[in-house]
Amino acid sequence: MICTSEVGVSVSIDNTRHLNEIVNELKQYGTVTVDSNMCIVCVVGDMVWENLGFESRALKALADIPIRMISYGGSNYNISFLVKESDKKLALQRLSDVLFNGKK
Repeated sequence: MICTSEVGVSVSIDNTRHLNEIVNELKQYGTVTVDSNMCIVCVVGDMVWENLGFESRALKALADIPIRMISYGGSNYNISFLVKESDKKLALQRLSDVLFNGKK
């Protein structure tokens, strides 16, 4: 998962085997911070314009869960959230309740 802004780039990796090399390479370009014990939770579906509000409902479902990164771009079929591993189950339950079970 990669997210960019005017002043930063955030990258997630699933294998820390080469983490030190990656960090050392990136330090040449700016400040590097490493967060551990995180996971990616994805919502996959048809999020075209006709389904207006789908993304806001997903964000509302996660309102009290700290989100470290959000990726929504390349296609209309996937929005990804980076959350603490310890919040994974709660995030999945909340998304399921709000998006598929009609809870508010």
